[in-house]
Amino acid sequence: MVHLRIDDLEEYARINHVPIMMSDGIEFLLEYIKDNNIKNILEIGTAIGYSSIRMALVNSDIKVTTIERDSTMYNEAIKNIKSFNLSSRINVIYKDALDVELNDKYDLIFIDAAKSKYIKFFEKFKNNLNDNGVIVTDNLSFHGLVIDSSNCSRNTKQLVKKIQNYIEFLKNNNEYDTEFLSIGDGISITRKKLS
Repeated sequence: MVHLRIDDLEEYARINHVPIMMSDGIEFLLEYIKDNNIKNILEIGTAIGYSSIRMALVNSDIKVTTIERDSTMYNEAIKNIKSFNLSSRINVIYKDALDVELNDKYDLIFIDAAKSKYIKFFEKFKNNLNDNGVIVTDNLSFHGLVIDSSNCSRNTKQLVKKIQNYIEFLKNNNEYDTEFLSIGDGISITRKKLS
């Protein structure tokens, strides 16, 4: 069996235009997982398995459940996860996240899938969050376009609008506190307010 390295995944993503987390974004996330003793992670949007592999490698008792609806990505992720000997700790669900029903509770829910559905993902999975858990969302600056999308196509502008709506949704959410960080492609960390 071929044993891949993280560099191989990054190279594959670059060549095949697969969106993976920017390096300072993923480094921040891994540090956060380590510092906060995160053990159980739900990821919405597996792609090639890059971030779930990186998260699982932080500590040998971390378990990741990750959801992917694209068959090509799913198959690539399964292959990559197997290559890192992480099949027992990373469970990949091949389905549209909005059709998945989970009963488990997670210390961290990582949203990194279809940006147009961020609010729906948040609403769907917030009840799967442990009381002191966090929801981390990536791509909130969308390569700087959230600040200035004047030179974009109409489709991109619509997507940017949805990201802006999600940011507003987080800012105005009475149940949760959100911290916005300009790391990587823009990250938010959302926690349940203490009652």
